Amino acid sequence: MRVRRILVAVKDPQAKSLPAVVKAAQLARAWGAELELFHGISTTVYTDIFCLQSGNLLDIERELRAQLLQPLERIAARLRKHAINVTVSAEYDFPVYEALVRQARHIKADLIVAECHSGRRLAPWLLQLTDWELLQKSPLPVLLIKSSRPYRHPVVLAAIDPTHAFSKPTRLDAEILRSSTAVQRALRGSLHAVHAYMSLPLYVGADLAANAEVVTEIEETAAAHAAKQFGRALKTAHVPRARRYLIEQSAVQAIPAVARRISSAIVVMGAISRSGLKRIFIGNTAERVLNDLTCDVLVVKPRGFKSPVARASRGIRLIATGATML
Repeated sequence: MRVRRILVAVKDPQAKSLPAVVKAAQLARAWGAELELFHGISTTVYTDIFCLQSGNLLDIERELRAQLLQPLERIAARLRKHAINVTVSAEYDFPVYEALVRQARHIKADLIVAECHSGRRLAPWLLQLTDWELLQKSPLPVLLIKSSRPYRHPVVLAAIDPTHAFSKPTRLDAEILRSSTAVQRALRGSLHAVHAYMSLPLYVGADLAANAEVVTEIEETAAAHAAKQFGRALKTAHVPRARRYLIEQSAVQAIPAVARRISSAIVVMGAISRSGLKRIFIGNTAERVLNDLTCDVLVVKPRGFKSPVARASRGIRLIATGATML
């Protein structure tokens, strides 16, 4: 994982606390990477036909962009004092998650850093919130910031699935471990790994459940297989055995529990974009786990993932008198 440019989503340039900017700056210094502070202007502009015909709309656009660039420049000036190469930008585009993906493509970013929306969702994969959509649509790794505490020799937890539940790509674990190692080394932290597995299917027939010997044999076989696959996946990773956690439990329960136990600062996971009924029934482990994690989450995609986000910007969102213009 080679990071040369980092795109930081700044939701409110006037905010007093900017944990995403602070942590992105830490990573930029560690990697010697460039930083861009970006604000997507998705606010609807209400105007009239006269304004459109007279050309005053361009003046309105320039004035609004200038108002947003000023606080971004003040933030950038503070970061430049720490020998970080920082640029700023504010572009008209919507929705915000698409604006982020397009800007990341434009500057050839290697990582997107964004603050996670606060609050718990009962069914996150059914909502159209920026962070969830960013996880689904971004072809780049996305670091979602949930904690305001700066990194200090952080514990990095790589959540892998060498048994490839729900047909996950076999190379995804390699991407997770590669990214975890890069972050851990850059921040001089420690690397841990977790694999959660289920020894029995979710629904077990009455005949099978009544046969204790058969159940025990299935559980032992599943445990041995999971241990073998876990060890094979970590063969080239520098994760001491004391920092490996093989948990017989669902990933949704096991990953947050291990993260809390070891006081993890970053959990690194993989995500696969799904749609339709399959997305509803299976959901997405990264999205569901995100609800229960209090630490930051770095989400990576398998190599070759194609983002469905169009390359052309939507521009300014206008509502004119008597008509709607997109």
